[in-house]
Amino acid sequence: MDEIELSGGNMQPVVRVGETVRRVAGEWTPAVHALLERLESAGIAEAPRALGFDDRGREILSYIAGDVLEDSSALWSDEVLIAAGRLLRRIHDASVVLAGDDTLVWRSARRAPAQVVCHNDFATYNLIARDDRLVGVIDFDFASPGPRLWDLAYLAYRIVPFVSDAQDVGDLDRGARLSALVEAYGIPFTRSEVLTAAADRLDDLRAFTLDRAAETGRVDFIEHAEMYGRDAAALRAMTTMT
Repeated sequence: MDEIELSGGNMQPVVRVGETVRRVAGEWTPAVHALLERLESAGIAEAPRALGFDDRGREILSYIAGDVLEDSSALWSDEVLIAAGRLLRRIHDASVVLAGDDTLVWRSARRAPAQVVCHNDFATYNLIARDDRLVGVIDFDFASPGPRLWDLAYLAYRIVPFVSDAQDVGDLDRGARLSALVEAYGIPFTRSEVLTAAADRLDDLRAFTLDRAAETGRVDFIEHAEMYGRDAAALRAMTTMT
């Protein structure tokens, strides 16, 4: 079948072949497939299914039809925000059994406390919407054990949103949306806890992005890193107002 390159493959190319997705495999892939199989067993239909490997050694995943949330008219929908918080909680809860398995090799570093397996990029550009509903989440390649708040805080940064390059935000009530997201997740983290964790997450992302800029020479990575630095400072300033 023809291969159609999909957007978002910043690390390696990602292609669609029929109703499957093919992407470069690595030493981390068995751990990611173990996670996806665990999510399937837990009845989480919004995650891709691991379907093995093709004759080129690439992993095969099921394709989730729809639009990336960032490109959807439902981007700032309250219903999607709540659905995203609930989906993240379901994924985290299903992953607990793998979080303490030291035999699994992950692409990203483990972070303490290793409460769950974090997606590590659970954001609007990896969420899939169809008919204005959240139907999926993709890109589990960088998953690794870590604290629940690591994922939830970054989701808040992207979907509340607090990211400074968010488009067409209008007059969203960010305080109310943050409260709704935390309530949907179902653990009563405080506003200060979420904002502080989001700022820490951006520090980590800034360092990672600068490393990628050095490796690739891409100017846009430098621009993104600068934004993460500014946004982390803004989030920390917000915590003093709570």
